[in-house]
Amino acid sequence: MTTETSTTDSRHRAWSLMAAPVASSGKTQITAVATAVVTDADAAGDEIHASLRSRIQGLRCRNCHRPEAIGPSFVCPACFGPLEVVHDREAIRAQVSRAKIEARAPGIWRYLELLPVDETPARSLAVGSTPLLRADRLAHELGIAPGRLHLKDDTRNPTLSFKDRVVAVAAARAVAFGFDTLACASTGNLAGATAAAAAALGLRAVVFVPADLEPAKIDHALSYGATVVPVRGTYDDINRLSLEIADEEGWAFVNVNLRPFYSEGSKTLAFEVAEQLGWRLPDVLVAPIASGSLFTKVAQGFEDLVAVGLVADKPVRFIGSQAAGCSPVAQAFAEGGDEIRPVRAPDTIVRSLAIGSPADGRYALALARRTGGSVEAVPDEVTASAIRQLGRTEGVFAETAGGVTVAGLEQAVQRGLIGPDDEVVALITGNGVKTPDAKWFGVETGADARGGEATGSGGLASTIEPSYAAFTRAGLAA
Repeated sequence: MTTETSTTDSRHRAWSLMAAPVASSGKTQITAVATAVVTDADAAGDEIHASLRSRIQGLRCRNCHRPEAIGPSFVCPACFGPLEVVHDREAIRAQVSRAKIEARAPGIWRYLELLPVDETPARSLAVGSTPLLRADRLAHELGIAPGRLHLKDDTRNPTLSFKDRVVAVAAARAVAFGFDTLACASTGNLAGATAAAAAALGLRAVVFVPADLEPAKIDHALSYGATVVPVRGTYDDINRLSLEIADEEGWAFVNVNLRPFYSEGSKTLAFEVAEQLGWRLPDVLVAPIASGSLFTKVAQGFEDLVAVGLVADKPVRFIGSQAAGCSPVAQAFAEGGDEIRPVRAPDTIVRSLAIGSPADGRYALALARRTGGSVEAVPDEVTASAIRQLGRTEGVFAETAGGVTVAGLEQAVQRGLIGPDDEVVALITGNGVKTPDAKWFGVETGADARGGEATGSGGLASTIEPSYAAFTRAGLAA
């Protein structure tokens, strides 16, 4: 009994300490060279093919830099810091080129040499190569020059969010490690992505979600044959439960014991953005922050591209955006401190960002400061308005995280952090069909509740009789 309690406490301590701080280098350039780590054995018994071994040097603690073998683990046994994949960038430089990438089929696997996967999976959903949209109408309303604002539209992925990227990489590693059950702790989008990937690979899927999650997100995961387990508690409660289940049941939790590989999938956003811009980096990158993994891994993706010679180095400002009702990173940024104080009871409509104790929060905070960016906090009413604005100006229906991104972008422009001639890329990470009512948050109910942002801008009209006279009486004529 004593041993079991001690083990459980260690797991919980490991989870709580994953966001331990890292000393900032003070650099504003994207270049960052990884320390070499060589591992000779794989504790999980996975036979790494020569091509992968030549590109991946192992895992490494992000805090104490202790090397670990490639395997299904995510936390340093010495200091409980998070593990990450270490790439041999010199080896990759010799294997990859712009021409080689451009000659391949669309999707995330066109960047195979930059990912911790041995070969293109035989079965995989069509993930990635989503459009980078020129957003001139939105730019005009925000005070950005024509041709300078781009939206990375990940609403078009197979399960309608960027989570397909991270799950694809984690699922490939799960198969390589010999797992038969793919699982996750989710605020919604990850549940659907995990369920779909498992179905495509013939794996069992079990997803754990907050009991009060939006019904559309639960139904989405169920449609792929997953077992959905509602849990009374916050996302952070579910994460701690998942940590214990991963140890006891031996399941592949994409965002727990496969987290080092899972997080690498976010880098594909950076790879695609750079390629779609003509193999160059933007001036500003705006993204939502939940755990902080997406935000920081996009930065690492840019670093990888520079290190292997695919793009030229340049400063990129990283601006993160959080819902005001769950904004521990934004609060720390505003206060000028380094401590990320957990939000015990998130209170926001932006469920996909409602992570009160972000595992990569400190790294996200350091990145924003180091690059001259910021972390914005956005009230729910402003998020809802931004969702409507994005749909009205650019024809993109975003879920709440996308609204937070657009609203955070606008706040950064208003505060002078983004100039009119800066080239800006904003990440729209999920589709609004999963949160259809969120866009009306803060709008009064009644006959004119959904009447658009301004005269002539659309909205739900009153029901009319099937006659032209009724049409004209309703004031709908041009």
